[in-house]
Amino acid sequence: MVACRMNETSFSHQPVLLSEVITALAVRPQGIYVDATFGRGGHSQAILANLNQDGRLIMIDKDPSAVAYARDTFAGDSRVKIYHGSFAELDSILKQENLSGQVDAILFDLGVSSPQLDEAERGFSFMRDGKLDMRMDTSKGLDAATWLAKVDETELANIIYRYGEEKFSRSVARAIVAARQEAPILTTFQLRDIVTRAIFVKPKDKHAATRTFQAIRIAINQELEDLQQALDQALAALKVGGKLAVISFHSLEDRMVKRFIQLHERGDHFPPDFPIKHQDLQIKLKRIGRAIRPSEAELAVNPRARSATLRIAEKQS
Repeated sequence: MVACRMNETSFSHQPVLLSEVITALAVRPQGIYVDATFGRGGHSQAILANLNQDGRLIMIDKDPSAVAYARDTFAGDSRVKIYHGSFAELDSILKQENLSGQVDAILFDLGVSSPQLDEAERGFSFMRDGKLDMRMDTSKGLDAATWLAKVDETELANIIYRYGEEKFSRSVARAIVAARQEAPILTTFQLRDIVTRAIFVKPKDKHAATRTFQAIRIAINQELEDLQQALDQALAALKVGGKLAVISFHSLEDRMVKRFIQLHERGDHFPPDFPIKHQDLQIKLKRIGRAIRPSEAELAVNPRARSATLRIAEKQS
């Protein structure tokens, strides 16, 4: 998807690290693939271009508008199956398709898509005034305005600190709670202005409201909880030799992915002096290369890709 740094003008949707992803997935013409975050289908289209009529592609997205776009775009393609839901439902989706343990590669392109950022009514961007929604799945759950009206100040401060890594989290939470006592916080500009005033030292490289918007979005969409569940399920879904590819856009996601790969590279945990051979450790993943960042050429075309990090691993057992 794209980073949640929204100080650019509108950009058309462009899949991030497209050539690097397709190379990493090593798409086989008759293979089985999962695009767990369809967005607007840039990666899916490239995968399909490499599949023959025996290949399969499962597309998943939380966003009803993304699902509608997928169904319009790929109507009649027998290789494609489209699901509306979270990638945390990966296991149940693949069981429905009788594909558990058979998948050649799974792609997670995390974060917010360009269409979501560019539609003011979605409430993701503080550069456009709109309803304070922020839900990736607009068909269920609390929107950001409703959540902010109810959340406890201490909990809010902790969320802004943990998910936004905002050092002024307590000041921001205090300001939000004080403001909502005067009037409901219903729009992105209202929240942006409250947060900006509460941050005493403005960051030089991003808007002062960036970290708070990110934190609230992550919280109401349960993004990190869903990601942890999805990574565990992806390991079971892949066949031996299958590839896991994850594009993240902020340090919390990337740290989680990195630690997940490291954990399963080590294999079963035993005391340091326990007499066991390396081949008996039940190693489940092997990282493929180093983390990949967008090239200068890509950033010139798509500045929103600037914080993207791609990590790739291969299932070993």
